Amino acid sequence: MDPRIREHAEIVVDHSTDVGAGDNVVISAPAVASDLAVALHEVIGDRGANPIYLNADDRAKRAFLRAREEFDTPSHERALMEETDVFVHLRSSENATETSDVQPETTAAYSVAQQPIREERLSKRWCLTQFPAPANAQLAGMSTEAYENFVWDAVNKDWDEQREHQKQLVEILDPADEVRIVSGEHTDVTMSVAGNSAINDYGENNLPGGEVFTAPVADSVEGEVLFDKPLYHQGREITDVRLEFEGGEVTEHSAGTNEELLTEVLETDEGASRLGELGIGMNRDIDRFTYNMLFDEKMGDTVHMAVGMAYDECVGEENAVNDSAVHVDMIVDMAEDSRIEVDGNVVQRDGTFVFESGFED
Repeated sequence: MDPRIREHAEIVVDHSTDVGAGDNVVISAPAVASDLAVALHEVIGDRGANPIYLNADDRAKRAFLRAREEFDTPSHERALMEETDVFVHLRSSENATETSDVQPETTAAYSVAQQPIREERLSKRWCLTQFPAPANAQLAGMSTEAYENFVWDAVNKDWDEQREHQKQLVEILDPADEVRIVSGEHTDVTMSVAGNSAINDYGENNLPGGEVFTAPVADSVEGEVLFDKPLYHQGREITDVRLEFEGGEVTEHSAGTNEELLTEVLETDEGASRLGELGIGMNRDIDRFTYNMLFDEKMGDTVHMAVGMAYDECVGEENAVNDSAVHVDMIVDMAEDSRIEVDGNVVQRDGTFVFESGFED
């Protein structure tokens, strides 16, 4: 086995989820990620914990979703999450477009039924990570070997050093009242973050980490955003997403391709048409777009915003948590003709932060 797989497993177990003796651990993974699943079982066994292995097969999920139109929350799956201490999900694909012929409204209904299970899972120690499979390499336009190197360079790194680098942005955002994002001619959006917390993501829940994120005050978002990086959602590509906000709500939207899928997302429930997250990418080892949001949203010189669910830990006691069955991230390229303002002060220009060398106000 490639020693980088063992290192990846150790980071998941020791850094991301802090697995200890007696912990009940659920590992959800497709067969193509079996090498990492095996390494995780070995490390978890070394730590004295108890793993259960769920095969997350996209072909099986597709078959189920195409056979049903209405869904209930499965009590046995919810019970498993209630009894779990740690949940680890491995992303990896044999076919990255396996669920592309599932109707968007079916997926939306399934997401609503799964929401209580998702909320239970998020209350545990959890980690979402990636195993580099050939289908994911193909989607990224890379050879399998090059994609493997890319994934492990982004994952197997000094996360204490990354935390300290990102802490500088946390110290700017955490006490802030307002953030403005400007990029090119089509993105100029402001939002309040007053009373909400900025979170330093250094490879715990998401591996790789490499972002600082917060939640906008739900009714505060005003302006227009053009998400100039493609969104790969439910096995389909959505390009050139444009959202206009008034009073925090999406009032107009469009997309270059698959606009109907974007519409289904925004109409999932009341919270789906509001922003639940603002994130700023800071992982410089993620240096290219790969059609994988787990990596793409952490890429340096980017900002991402998610419609739908806000993370509870971001939202202050005085503010309402935006609740939704969906959480869909979309990316703005901030490398050129762009800036981030916090309380009127420019803190990033053309991808360079004020605390990095070379920044000029």
